Amino acid sequence: MTDGGAARAKLSTMDATRLPNLVDGRLAPPVTQRWLEVHEPATGEVVAHVPDSDAADVEAAVAAAKRAFPAWSATPAAERARHLLRLAQLVELKLDELAALESVDTGKPVSLARSVDIPRAVSNLRFFAAAATQFASESHAMEDVAVNFTLRQPLGVVACISPWNLPLYLLTWKIAPALAAGNTVVAKPSEVTPQTAAALSRLAIEAGLPPGVLNIVHGAGPTAGAALVAHPDVKAISFTGSTRTGAAIAATAAPQFKKLSLELGGKNPLVVFADADFDRALDTAVRASFSNQGQICLCGSRLLIERPIYERFRDAFVARARALRIGDPALTETEFGAVVSKLHYDKVLSAIELARSEGGRVLTGGTARHLGGRLARGWFVDPTVIEGLGPSCRTNTEEIFGPVATLQPFDGADEAIALANAVPYGLAASVWTSNLSAAHRVAARIDAGIVWINCWMLRDLRTPFGGMKQSGVGREGGAEAMRFFTEPKNVCIAY
Repeated sequence: MTDGGAARAKLSTMDATRLPNLVDGRLAPPVTQRWLEVHEPATGEVVAHVPDSDAADVEAAVAAAKRAFPAWSATPAAERARHLLRLAQLVELKLDELAALESVDTGKPVSLARSVDIPRAVSNLRFFAAAATQFASESHAMEDVAVNFTLRQPLGVVACISPWNLPLYLLTWKIAPALAAGNTVVAKPSEVTPQTAAALSRLAIEAGLPPGVLNIVHGAGPTAGAALVAHPDVKAISFTGSTRTGAAIAATAAPQFKKLSLELGGKNPLVVFADADFDRALDTAVRASFSNQGQICLCGSRLLIERPIYERFRDAFVARARALRIGDPALTETEFGAVVSKLHYDKVLSAIELARSEGGRVLTGGTARHLGGRLARGWFVDPTVIEGLGPSCRTNTEEIFGPVATLQPFDGADEAIALANAVPYGLAASVWTSNLSAAHRVAARIDAGIVWINCWMLRDLRTPFGGMKQSGVGREGGAEAMRFFTEPKNVCIAY
């Protein structure tokens, strides 16, 4: 029997349901009455229809958020916190149902959605509820002359645009600090994976959020997303997605002097020195390469292994990749599901063919996985491991964002750092060594917004998160997020 059978049975009665926008506290269809299909990656079947919203829907949502801003920004922080805590409680109560929706939308194992995605959404809401009441500012005394203090005031209407790989997780990561800081929000989730965002719309109403404080407009990037980014009443944009889309957003926003936070692509190294704890490094390398089918911006898709242990590590890693249990995302025992869409499936397979053309040796995987039964039309790609490619080839420099890991040997710390930095991205890195002094030196020299030492994906919500180079601009998390969603104003009072 499938895991979360009751939740899945409930979902089976919702095929082709039409999901609503949330505008001014009401669930509403798109103005144009146009809809986009939502597919289940594991089956290829249509499971819902999402609004194909355009500028008219965005205009209504921004107008509602603008009307709501004066009252919401004046609401005491403790009351804003209570709203977020109530929403967190409702999300937690719906954990199984939301996890099933997330699994259906993304193709990820439901066990992953249940243990990571939905609990993290709850944590995001609770963390920033607390931040609303603890957010402090600075003061600076000028000896006997004056005192300066800094006011942190909300911006107004802000846009939160979230991706398809961690839908509710990353949507709440953006809207929670924006609301906690006193802004009103127009959010655009990915049209590929919209079902948990639609569920959040209903829960926001149930939580008693005032009308217009949170608006959720579904639709495609070139229509709904572009209209939201360009709207003159949107004061800031928080975006997570591809570097190419981030560049287009920046080009539109810059002439209007909007604040921007862009968390973009990655091509992250996982560096294993010969003195590392071999078993722990191996376990983590498998998880870092193939969690969520490699569709996490923080995945370690480039494994850099010190030469004395290269062959041993390679062989063990390949064996572990082959042993991953691929199958129905609804089953408890499934470790590896489907990639998110037919378009992405084709992209990943094309990237593997490019690796072959560049001279890469496919050690395992490299093909689509064809399963039977209800999964016969699903978009499954085998976990793929490739070696024999240099640091400058496209396979090792371009983001694939799928279940494809490459292996490269290195000799010594200097070469490891050179290989780690030999990409246009700088989001994350994981370094494995028992030499603490070496760990400090290597971490300081790697171009990445976050460097894990002997771990991966260990996240403290208080810390700044973001990337260097083409991995983005700005930081999210903790006080950084609260600062982004506020405008600092210095007040100088003479004695």
